[in-house]
Amino acid sequence: MNLIASMRYLVALNEHRHFGRAAQACYITQPALSNALRALEEEFGTAIVKRGRAFVGFTPEGERVLASAQRILREQEMLQQELDSAAGRPQGRLSIGAVPAAMPVAARFATLLQACHPGIRPVLRSMSSPEIEIGIESLSLDIGLGYIDRIDQRQARMDALPQYTEHYFLLRRAAQPARDRLRIAEPTTWMQAAQQALCLLTPEMHYRTIVDSALAMAGAQVQPAIETNCILSLAVTVLDGDLQGILPGALVSAVSGYRELEAAPLVGPDLRTPIGFMVPAGGRPSRTLQAALEFSRDPQWIRHAAAHSGPLVPLPQPAQ
Repeated sequence: MNLIASMRYLVALNEHRHFGRAAQACYITQPALSNALRALEEEFGTAIVKRGRAFVGFTPEGERVLASAQRILREQEMLQQELDSAAGRPQGRLSIGAVPAAMPVAARFATLLQACHPGIRPVLRSMSSPEIEIGIESLSLDIGLGYIDRIDQRQARMDALPQYTEHYFLLRRAAQPARDRLRIAEPTTWMQAAQQALCLLTPEMHYRTIVDSALAMAGAQVQPAIETNCILSLAVTVLDGDLQGILPGALVSAVSGYRELEAAPLVGPDLRTPIGFMVPAGGRPSRTLQAALEFSRDPQWIRHAAAHSGPLVPLPQPAQ
């Protein structure tokens, strides 16, 4: 039995919560995955997986084996990176999770990081805030981009690196298309936004919680015309229909090439939300994670992130 491979299958099963999808992610057949897990149970002399017609979960002993497997695989990945990396040239995989509202910025980060360090292979996933937090705590994620104010709320054992401040816009079709790109319109109030036919995210999304809070502070109640758990769908419904959407600056920037659209900054209240990277507290970072952390602190990157996520107005250039 290949112990490392079996532990990798166990971690994949925990991530996907489905035997078939876990096997597919590991590029093996489902029977091969099941046989490897049974061999792992024989090796440790205890049941690890609760078996039923579908995946049910792990036994208490299985949870302990899973936690050890996550630590072992993390150490194995770090050792492999150390062996493969020359000085200043990190090599290896970097797992990045980002909340949907921050995905455009996370994609820019991954692209620029990989251009700076060609040996790094970023793997970028769109994830909910709880999924990111669980991923970081379980070591299945290297780094997450999301709502860092949740760290104090949950008393999570994570460190935060602030990146930018999220601003909010009412996205709508323009009365007349602009000359070359989306136009930033005059500010509008949250109360005025609430009176439009809106497409909003579904209630379980943290971004929707933020939007609902702002609408409540404005004294507004909203019955959305459409709800979706895909933030890109908000922009598409505005582009192809008569709806309007409340979007973060990062996504407005991502659709700025559509000159048929305009985005009005939302005021009253002037809501601002800090977005940042989250990493495990106190742990020794891998070579790829260390490179990512250093890149995330680079002033040029911070200016780039702000230009594509905040108020969406040109930023003053630093003095030469």
